[in-house]
Amino acid sequence: MNQPSLPVNAQLFSYPPAQKPELLNPLVLAYIGDAVYEMFVRQYVISLPNQRPNHLHRTTTRYVSAKGQSRALQHMLPLLTEEEAAIVKRGRNAKSGTIPKNADVLEYRHSTAFECLIGYLYYKQSSERLRYLMEVSLTPEKAAEAAAASLESGPAADQAAEDASSQ
Repeated sequence: MNQPSLPVNAQLFSYPPAQKPELLNPLVLAYIGDAVYEMFVRQYVISLPNQRPNHLHRTTTRYVSAKGQSRALQHMLPLLTEEEAAIVKRGRNAKSGTIPKNADVLEYRHSTAFECLIGYLYYKQSSERLRYLMEVSLTPEKAAEAAAASLESGPAADQAAEDASSQ
């Protein structure tokens, strides 16, 4: 039986940040980005056929761990705009004051940068871009294909696509 897709209520999360996203501390962006990405991944995993709790948890952890997020960021770097790359750099350089338990420091910093980008796009309300990058994070081979297509089409095509999406 086909179930109808659930409508997303834009008012569900109606508390905007106290400042513009550009002015928020990168660790604040990573804080909300972590929650947004985890919710996305949990919904994705629940959409898959195997819904045993242990399998759900293991599959989710593969994506939301520092190692998984660091790997996803590496695959999507060629797809980022200058603005997004700058946000990633801010997130990577943020000093969190915590010691990673299950990752090395570089993976942890890249994971924070990934979460910072997700939080930034969430608060910018760039829903299509946010969804696209989160989808890419699920399948790194899509990121490689998209990066190759971007290189083939060149900067003029990227700018035209960007202009079209902003209209």
